Amino acid sequence: MENIQTLSKEAIELLKTLIETPSFSKEEEHTAKLLADFFTKKNIPFHTKKNNLWAFNKHFDASKPTMLLNSHHDTVKPNKSWTLDPFKAIEQDGKLYGLGSNDAGGCLVSLIATFCYFYEREDLTYNVAIATTAEEEISGKEGLEIVAPELPEIAFAIVGEPTEMHLAVAEKGLLVLDCTAKGVSGHAAREEGDNAIYKALKDIQWITEYKFPKVSPTLGPIKMSVTIINAGTQHNVVPDACTFTIDVRVTDQYTLEEVISEIKANIQSEVTPRSIRLRPSSIPMDHPIVLEGLKLGRNAYGSPTTSDQALLDCPSLKMGPGHSARSHSADEFIYLHEIEEGIAQYIKMVEGVVTR
Repeated sequence: MENIQTLSKEAIELLKTLIETPSFSKEEEHTAKLLADFFTKKNIPFHTKKNNLWAFNKHFDASKPTMLLNSHHDTVKPNKSWTLDPFKAIEQDGKLYGLGSNDAGGCLVSLIATFCYFYEREDLTYNVAIATTAEEEISGKEGLEIVAPELPEIAFAIVGEPTEMHLAVAEKGLLVLDCTAKGVSGHAAREEGDNAIYKALKDIQWITEYKFPKVSPTLGPIKMSVTIINAGTQHNVVPDACTFTIDVRVTDQYTLEEVISEIKANIQSEVTPRSIRLRPSSIPMDHPIVLEGLKLGRNAYGSPTTSDQALLDCPSLKMGPGHSARSHSADEFIYLHEIEEGIAQYIKMVEGVVTR
């Protein structure tokens, strides 16, 4: 069993290598190979599928429950405001700059270090699995979604995203609904037609004003926002169709199907969900892994953003080193001490659960 200082040094060196290897979503094959090389050098057997890799502790016991450590190695593309080379790992003033350093490279390497810490242990009451996955940034279908069926039943998971190592005990799900209000076309100069825009406006007003009655204690109310609207072909034609898109952030108080049903019952427009994959997720406040984090002085909160938690059918906790506000920003960075402290906290929390 390696000490935390050695693991932290290895993690930072791995992160530097990952930063300098482009890994846009759906183009992660090179970072997947780097991760495979890392596990090979550590003599840890692993499995792969597409650009995903997963492994289990050395003394895996099918009679024991399994906990999952998961984070992603894909990144967004750098925006035009970068002043540094996004693919150069620059260490300066205690910071490590580079694309994906904060989201979610620091989390990923810290969870890998945690897995390595427990890999050889024979005294565990849980199996420990690690999954390094792809396509998280685009909610793709060839990331964690194709890995999950290959895993044993997961008792609970820690999903690595930058939270300053606080405990995101719940996360909103995401529904994107494409809606179409239908009317009848006619000449705008005469009293002809049935204007689809006016029909859509009535529906949009309901969306703006409606409040779902059940409010989550951690995530608050469901939030609906109309984000796109399109109608009309020319100024003198009454439009016979108006399309608009609703972004719905769903809490743990409702299923996605319940939300869709409620919206359909209250608006005239046709409603078509793009997907019902990205479900709300949560973990009980009295779950042992949450209690371990609270003992360390961390705060629990509900997260409005979506991650790969949405693809897991088990209690899950989102937590990791780094700050969410740095994600997808120009000159992205993570503090080196955040990685070192993150590894130490992950290990303390996991230790408190898997050695009971």
